[in-house]
Amino acid sequence: MLRHSFQPGRLVAGVFLTATGVIYAGDAGGLWDVPRFLIVPLVTAGLCLAGAVGTLAGAVRRHRRSLRPDSGTRTDTGGTRADLPG
Repeated sequence: MLRHSFQPGRLVAGVFLTATGVIYAGDAGGLWDVPRFLIVPLVTAGLCLAGAVGTLAGAVRRHRRSLRPDSGTRTDTGGTRADLPG
């Protein structure tokens, strides 16, 4: 499996969407009663938070990349290295 960088924004979005699914599955199963309008603010808040987290993570990656010395970003053949994060 190819290695990939951790993306916390996608994790946050997945947690909120999974929570929404669990809430409505519990409502469908009769465990509790959930107002029908709850899905809109829950999904919207999750996606907005995921966007903010993703933006912050991207800014941190760009800042860390700018602090890294530029040597070693090219291979002997002149191509860029495919294993650099981000």
